[in-house]
Amino acid sequence: MDKIRPRHPEKVRNPVNPIKKKPAWIRSKLSDSKEFFLTKTVVNKNNLVTVCQEANCPNITECWSKRHATFMIMGDTCTRACAFCDVKTGKPEKLDQFEPIKIANAVKKLNLRHVVITSVDRDDLPDGGSTHFKEVVEFTRKKNPNTTIEVLTPDFLRKGDSYKIILGANPDVFNHNIETVPRLYLKVRPGARYFSSLELLKNAKKDNSQVFTKSGIMVGLGEERDEILQVMDDLRSADVDFLTIGQYLQPTEKHYPLQRYYHPDEFKDLEIIAKTKGFLLVSSSPLTRSSYHADEDFAKLKKNRHN
Repeated sequence: MDKIRPRHPEKVRNPVNPIKKKPAWIRSKLSDSKEFFLTKTVVNKNNLVTVCQEANCPNITECWSKRHATFMIMGDTCTRACAFCDVKTGKPEKLDQFEPIKIANAVKKLNLRHVVITSVDRDDLPDGGSTHFKEVVEFTRKKNPNTTIEVLTPDFLRKGDSYKIILGANPDVFNHNIETVPRLYLKVRPGARYFSSLELLKNAKKDNSQVFTKSGIMVGLGEERDEILQVMDDLRSADVDFLTIGQYLQPTEKHYPLQRYYHPDEFKDLEIIAKTKGFLLVSSSPLTRSSYHADEDFAKLKKNRHN
């Protein structure tokens, strides 16, 4: 009888965290629209980085078909290694001194009425990159005076009052994502601190009462319902105006394991609860992301404030 020969070890698949099959309500679409390719051309021609691409956002087709792109400044390499994020980690390159001009020109070319500007974490820089962030905002506003600007910032952990530099450029929306419940921080977001992020949001509103503050969480990481509700209360205590709630989608088998998919009805339930807690605006759905429908949401924020 022939012996069973062992499989070659390199061909044995040993996934760390198998990716769960997506339910029917989570599906990305392809596009061949002219607007989609215009957005792609503008991004590539200016040698820009977008979080849409780097984080493999499921909404890229829809957003780019509307000429909406979220620009990620200070490179494509992050100094953090969050377990949920698909942006690469390593030693970043030097800042591009022409990036503020490139972003401003891209916003002009796309004729954006509202733009979201985010960045990688740059713990290697003394101010966390806040001065560069401010320059991008200022150049963008000078070139596009009618465009409202939303910043999605890092936490500037151990960088003192660096965040105030960005606030000095008077963005219309100051966004910093809390991401998950405090119990999961050491596993999901080990380089950050829950209460430091809360303090950042609270101080941003305290230092500039006119700016809209915004934050977001992911669900499906193993959090409990009561923990989500506590995060809502914490954010309201920090005077956060706008909350986004979206489904965590595990990028690869090496990333933090997805525990479960939430049903759209569960997102609706969380939205109703959040609204009763006093947020000016709540966006809660499986595909909700920080900058998803950001232009339309900003218009709603202004309307809700006046009401």
